[in-house]
Amino acid sequence: MEFFRNPNINFLGKKWYFLAFSLIFSTAGILSMLFWHHIPLGVDFRGGTLVYVKFAGPPNDNQIRAAMDRAGVRDARIQRYGAAGNNEVLISLDLKETSEQALDQGKNSIVRALQTQNEAGKQDLNNVGYSSLQQYLVEKDPLHAGLDASQRYGQIARAIIDYRDKTLDGVFKSVADAGSAAPPAVVDSLQQGFFTSNFGVRNVEIVGPQVGQQLQKQALLATLYSLAGMLVYLWFRFELIYGAAAVVACFHDTIITLGAFSLINQEISLTVIAAILTLIGYSMNDTIVVFDRIRENVKLLRRESLSDVVNRSINQTLSRTVLTSGLTFLTVLSLFLFGGEVLHGFSLALVIGIIIGTYSSIFIASPMLVAYQDWRGARTRKSVQAKLPETRREKMKIKA
Repeated sequence: MEFFRNPNINFLGKKWYFLAFSLIFSTAGILSMLFWHHIPLGVDFRGGTLVYVKFAGPPNDNQIRAAMDRAGVRDARIQRYGAAGNNEVLISLDLKETSEQALDQGKNSIVRALQTQNEAGKQDLNNVGYSSLQQYLVEKDPLHAGLDASQRYGQIARAIIDYRDKTLDGVFKSVADAGSAAPPAVVDSLQQGFFTSNFGVRNVEIVGPQVGQQLQKQALLATLYSLAGMLVYLWFRFELIYGAAAVVACFHDTIITLGAFSLINQEISLTVIAAILTLIGYSMNDTIVVFDRIRENVKLLRRESLSDVVNRSINQTLSRTVLTSGLTFLTVLSLFLFGGEVLHGFSLALVIGIIIGTYSSIFIASPMLVAYQDWRGARTRKSVQAKLPETRREKMKIKA
């Protein structure tokens, strides 16, 4: 299938427009990473505590942030995750301890900040743990269980917690909802000692600072190793200049993608690094297709200049580029639009990378190849002329 029949577009003639675009955006991204937003690392890399919160109704980000500020929880990052109707929010805190106390500290900080009502002497049924609930029931003993109180109320407490978290997705609308998992006498006792807030903390996760630093190092090494491996492969498969041009193009794609994330202050997580490695491979594959056609045409069209050969090669692969890049872009765009908040960073990196990777194969890697060959040719001619006798050099100048 072909979109274009015998296209004859002068791609190299338009290279300066795209080189200027790359220079502007690369510079803006580097300045942002150095002076403005820096590299906005996610909790995976900087370390911290992730608190997953489920709300009974649609959450308001501004109200949540204001509640965090009032409670003294500074620099908390708030983002939606899951389907919009699930009313779920992910809050990241800069609590970097890796102990059980840190888990409780992160959860308690969120609970204190978000509780708009706090009935004196009562606990929040939506955020109570198994042990606290069991202990309360044992003390009240509404079923008069006697010696079996600990075991029996342990089972009831587990049933209530499981019903809340698994059936109701973490939020009781009222204490009476526990009646589906507990006897009426237990529910009556709970109503005396518990109330229900409009949210529940579903889960708490911690990434320690040492783990975050290790992940940073591994992500950087993975990117550098992939570029080095591709350079070596193209060196043996083509020539060193082909590999260098392709690697520079991939490095250019990576810088612009990271710069875009820094400019919009979008967190970079492990999934974003996975997307960047994916786009490096995609961009390299597209570049190899163009380079392979250039190498074939160089052998067939010996009398044409390298610029004409490169232009012809790009035109010959244009339909393939539009098909593969266009379909891939539609896929990742759908993922970006409908994939949800959890995949937002991953899909955004792919959307940017597909666009940048496609044009860099044409307007970055190919012009580099032509510029190097022209420079090498000019250097060779100067070297030959320097070795000739002076009279012969003068004749050559006259003929020229």
